[in-house]
Amino acid sequence: MPIVDDRPPSDGGGNKLWGILKLPFRSSRNTTPHTTTLSSSYQIERSHAHKKNEKYSSSSTTSVSSVVRSLLPTRRRLRLDPRNKLYFPYEPGKQVQSAIKIKNTSKSHAAFKFQTTAPKSCFMRPPGAILAPGETIIATVFKFVEPPENNEKPIDTKRKVKFKIMSLKVKGVIDYIPELFDEQKDLVAVEQILQVVFLDVTRPSPALEKLKRQLAEAEAALETRKKPPEDTGPKVVGDGLVIDEWKERRERYLARQQVEGEDSI
Repeated sequence: MPIVDDRPPSDGGGNKLWGILKLPFRSSRNTTPHTTTLSSSYQIERSHAHKKNEKYSSSSTTSVSSVVRSLLPTRRRLRLDPRNKLYFPYEPGKQVQSAIKIKNTSKSHAAFKFQTTAPKSCFMRPPGAILAPGETIIATVFKFVEPPENNEKPIDTKRKVKFKIMSLKVKGVIDYIPELFDEQKDLVAVEQILQVVFLDVTRPSPALEKLKRQLAEAEAALETRKKPPEDTGPKVVGDGLVIDEWKERRERYLARQQVEGEDSI
């Protein structure tokens, strides 16, 4: 009975076959660098995706904040009297005046500025200024009233002209320049849009009487600002002799001593 040998053949062909079968096991150890490269690429892509999400989230938050700020009511710094109107006496063909009292109700210095849709026929005095906290000013508005055309009514004329008062928070006492509002456009607040109202000068009314009082106050304040400041320095008497209060009292004292000395003699 023949005996079958189960051992692998010892010839060269068998050894080659056995070597081929062992190759996958050796190559599995050489795949580590490739795996590391894939892992690094995955981490980089994940980092980029995370940064992109952060940027999108930040921009979304900013846009949402801007929308929320636009929906919130404007915080007013000024109190106006009248609040939303400018009263003018109706006198066609003449230049008339209106007045408005402006008070800074904020806790910081605030600048205000006038704007109008008819700069050729209207001007303001002052056109703008800086008010300290609690400070009040009466501004005067001048307007030329054009005669009505084609039986036009005053109510139709007044709707054509509007005024706007804007405010801006400023740091401390600085000189007012209109460019302040151009340099800080994002911080400018529109305080009020003022409608023009004409008053019949032939009919007395509370609004007309109030307008006259405010115009008188504005004129008095203007005259006060025009006056030169009082001179608190030494007085000049006669031909340029400078005599202050101390010297006057000393001379009176010496004169009195001289009289007393003569009487004693």
